[in-house]
Amino acid sequence: MFAIAIDGPAGAGKSSVAKAAARALGFIYVDTGALYRTVALHMLRSGVEPADAEAVEAALAGVAVDLRHAPDGQHVLLCGEDVTDEIRTPAVSMAASAVSAIPAVRKFLFSLQTGMAERYDVIMDGRDIGTVVLPNAQVKVFLTASAEERARRRCREMEQKGTPVDYEQTLREIRQRDEQDMNRETAPLKPAEDSVLLDTSDLDFEGAVQRLLEIVRERS
Repeated sequence: MFAIAIDGPAGAGKSSVAKAAARALGFIYVDTGALYRTVALHMLRSGVEPADAEAVEAALAGVAVDLRHAPDGQHVLLCGEDVTDEIRTPAVSMAASAVSAIPAVRKFLFSLQTGMAERYDVIMDGRDIGTVVLPNAQVKVFLTASAEERARRRCREMEQKGTPVDYEQTLREIRQRDEQDMNRETAPLKPAEDSVLLDTSDLDFEGAVQRLLEIVRERS
């Protein structure tokens, strides 16, 4: 199987760019961030503090996460319920950053992620795909953009969904998320040594997709 590992900070456009590239290549797209968001959503619904490692680990017994691939893209299920849209709120995003730092959560989701790469040609994105989950991936990319550009993109996205958010608050949340992800003890966000840097700050969506496909072809 052929694996493409894409890492990078929150809001860099990893998911949308990887989805488009997967369609172009005929690969399966795996959004690992959605898996952590789903665990986080369960904790929030259950009244469990996402940063409380002991409480979160105890609550994992009640979590069932699954991925379904449909014509309109990847859907995420929590205990049989489709939560694809619900996991995209700012509150869930911050909670996902907290639970993803807990070793028990990472272990809980690890086999699901690696199992898919063993069965399919995949593009998988997240925070530690090239460094931890798929260290032997044939192509590794660190996809990023400036915090300011990521905040602008997030604001546009939320406005299009009918739930406008404040730019300055969004920028603060993105910087806080970066700080948490880069400095956590378990699997911190960092480029794999053999990854290719793809900065999309000055690229539109199509330009980012085309550059990713060029990197894949150069490395294949």
